[in-house]
Order: sequence, then C-alpha cells, then structure tokens
Amino acid sequence: MTKRTGEILKRMDEAYGTEYRCYLNHDNAWQLLIAVILSAQCTDARVNIVTADLFRKYDTLEKFANADVKEMEQDIHSIGFYHNKARNIILCARKLIQEFGGEVPRTLEELTSLPGVGRKTANVIRGNIYNEPSIVVDTHVKRISRRLGFTKEEDPVKIEYDLMKVLPKDHWILYNIQIITLGRTICTARGPKCSECFLSDLCKAGDKTC
Repeated sequence: MTKRTGEILKRMDEAYGTEYRCYLNHDNAWQLLIAVILSAQCTDARVNIVTADLFRKYDTLEKFANADVKEMEQDIHSIGFYHNKARNIILCARKLIQEFGGEVPRTLEELTSLPGVGRKTANVIRGNIYNEPSIVVDTHVKRISRRLGFTKEEDPVKIEYDLMKVLPKDHWILYNIQIITLGRTICTARGPKCSECFLSDLCKAGDKTC
C-alpha cells in the first residue's frame, strides 16, 4: 500500500468511522440477498420502503419460493425491472431451498449460481453476512475510485481486481461503506463539492471545478 493510499484510508476512517453497516434493512441472510437483488439500479431508500411490506407478507423463504410471479410483480412494481426481479427472487428462493437447505451459501461460486445474483450481490453477502474480505463495486465505488486514480477501468469486475491490488484486505468492506457516504454527500455524480472534500488534495480527477 502506498503512502497516499494509506492517507486516503486514514482520512476516511476519521471522517466516517470503521463500523461495518449495511444500508439495506434485513433480519437474516436471505432477506439481505433478496434486498440486494431488488437494489439493482434502485436506491436503498426505495428498496427499504418496499421490503418493509414485502418481508411481512413473505415472512419465510418458503413463501417466496411458492409465490405467484404476477403477484410478486405487483408487490415490487415501484422498483425498476420488477418483471425480471420478481422471477429471479422466486427462482432464487427455490434454489436456496432445493440445493442449499434454505441457507444462503458462502462462496462466490455458489452465490453467483443463484438466479439474479452477480459478483456485486455475492460480495455484499460475503462481506455483510460472513465478514469475508470482499469489494463491492457499485456506482459510487466506480466513480470515486476512478477519480482517486485507483483504477482506469470501466468494467466493474476489472475495477474490483484493481482495488484488490491497491487496498489492504482489512479495508475491502469498509471502503465500500465509506465511499457510499462520500458519494452521496460530497463526491456526487453531478456537481461534486470538491471545495468541501477532505480528499481534494489527494484526488487525481482532472475535472475539479469546485
């Protein structure tokens, strides 16, 4: 780890703390898995509104597995891509019961074998449920990692591998949590508040206009 990278992580730790937290409401592993599937191209706030009712209606994994797809679509219709998400959630629940005894698996390979689950979703589960060092590349991580010069890639998988080389393992999970906060409050997609950013002197972005 370079001195510059260490300073970036130190400042983020000081600004945001080192507590692991998840922005998606859940009581167990399968609820988090479903919430993350729903969160694709949707805000965590909207997902939490929908799952508040969804998890009351379908309070067991078996109820999700036996759900009617059209009814599920209506239950989650306020979330984007609800047709595919409804189908994937039901199929995912069925596979969890049939092949994993109703337990959410731990490995990347097993997780990504589930319908609707890619590397990002799998890494959220591995990090938040099993505390496995994992890097989640969402829109904030992609944007800010590029601005900080940690990667030049556009593809999330390539960005993940670049960050694995740059960041120490003990910050893989924390990095995503901290970057989400930074991305929502200061380093926004449009009109980043560079003058307010505690990383401005370390940022490599060439479009700083603030």
